[in-house]
Amino acid sequence: MDKTILVAEDEPFIVESLTFLLSREGHTVEAVADGGEVIAAMHRMRPDLLILDIMMPSSNGFDILQKIRVTPNLQATPVLALTAKGQEADRRRMLELGANDFMTKPFSNVDLVAKVGDLLAGAEGKAG
Repeated sequence: MDKTILVAEDEPFIVESLTFLLSREGHTVEAVADGGEVIAAMHRMRPDLLILDIMMPSSNGFDILQKIRVTPNLQATPVLALTAKGQEADRRRMLELGANDFMTKPFSNVDLVAKVGDLLAGAEGKAG
């Protein structure tokens, strides 16, 4: 199940953890640390999944998600919002904007791998 995952996260430790976990599952992982780079990276690599932090330099996850959902060749990409902002209002807003799922930091490695697997399987089912 070799899939490509883009991680939009500005905390190096989180990026390192996600890269290790997801690579161990057989996925190719690329990361960007600045919100302003996410859309260009998505156009370039066409990821099977985006893991998106809400609080990032240059552009926040809310704005990025809005842009993705109105961009024809990106709008179907599954998005997992992963953030330290765990307030219910943030969760609801991300889901309303089109995030497929939401996790707060700190996260369980087992739960994260399971959610990623579910999102990738769901995307595969829609494409097939």
